[in-house]
Amino acid sequence: MPAIRFKEDTLDIQALREKEKGDWKKLTLEEKKALYRASFCQTFAEINAPTGEWKSVLGISLIAVSLSLWIYMWMKVFVYSPMPDSMKPERQEAQLKMMIDLRFNPIEGIGSQWGYTKSDWK
Repeated sequence: MPAIRFKEDTLDIQALREKEKGDWKKLTLEEKKALYRASFCQTFAEINAPTGEWKSVLGISLIAVSLSLWIYMWMKVFVYSPMPDSMKPERQEAQLKMMIDLRFNPIEGIGSQWGYTKSDWK
């Protein structure tokens, strides 16, 4: 099976391949690098180098969060109706007091012997 190379063999690469068959100590560092680049696309350092892709992912994520917050604020102002008066804390307290006074849905049995605040404990 023939070796698959990254680049096509040019006259310079062919000359280096003939020189490669001899003593490698006679090759210069630039010739060794040229042979390596003719055979392989990237070095390990280039493969493991950071690409900076995280910046675009973070940017797109922040844009999406910002857009969703703007949509939420727009819907809060223009779509949702205001909360009813019964949701105000003083109204809820009054409603709870009325339910206790009217004994609405009282607890019966053993549970009725126990209070739910310290002052109600028997």
